[in-house]
Amino acid sequence: MKELSRLAFIIVCIFCCIICSAQQKYTVANAHSHNDYLNDKPFQLAFENGFGSIEADVFPVNGTLLVAHHKKDTQSQRSLKNLYIDPLLRSFDAGGKRKLSLLIDIKESYEQSLGLLVKELEPLKKYLSTTGRPNFLTIIISGARPSPGEYKNYPDYIFFDCDLKLSHKPDEWNRVVLVSLPFNKISAWDGKNNLKSKDKMALAHIIDSVHSAGKPIRFWAAPDTKTSWKWQMRLGADFIGTDKIISLANFLRKENKKQQK
Repeated sequence: MKELSRLAFIIVCIFCCIICSAQQKYTVANAHSHNDYLNDKPFQLAFENGFGSIEADVFPVNGTLLVAHHKKDTQSQRSLKNLYIDPLLRSFDAGGKRKLSLLIDIKESYEQSLGLLVKELEPLKKYLSTTGRPNFLTIIISGARPSPGEYKNYPDYIFFDCDLKLSHKPDEWNRVVLVSLPFNKISAWDGKNNLKSKDKMALAHIIDSVHSAGKPIRFWAAPDTKTSWKWQMRLGADFIGTDKIISLANFLRKENKKQQK
């Protein structure tokens, strides 16, 4: 009897989470371009397709932030400035202003990288969100980053991603604008067939907990399939990550049309 009651409770919880999350309206602004610099048109393809979040990995090399997944692959012409900051500045200055988060995944030496980033962002400062004042561009630091106690040492237009491994004081938590967690550490699902009930429950609990703390959530290392995108949406993930920019953009446009009917 106890097992039946427990099972019924779990089913009800899952059902409630799915119904609640279904109220969220998804558009291409909920799309996150994972390792964006690896596609044929870094920044441009995701930006032109309306993605709300774009990710770039960086290394500090000879006084410049270079974009690459591995340091051995860095090239002087593929800098954060050339691939992202300058195109953003041109677009915003030309009137192409819209909301965007730029997730900068620091791969090495956050002290040096953040010092360089502050200098490189100078031309974009008038477009940057600051604490309590949203603007067109929100800068989010992921990867190698300072401890929460050090956040105050950086300009208020520098925000942080969180993996929930460290505790935060209230003022430190205010500098966190996104929670990013590894999907494959929660579920071994391959994105095919249906998601198991225990995985739905685990994911729904995590998403609900993050939302209760007042933050949006995305998963990395999630299956990059339509079935996975659908389940992430049903469960209420705020950003859907992908390496398939065109496919996800088209999928979300179709889903948005369905939601409007």
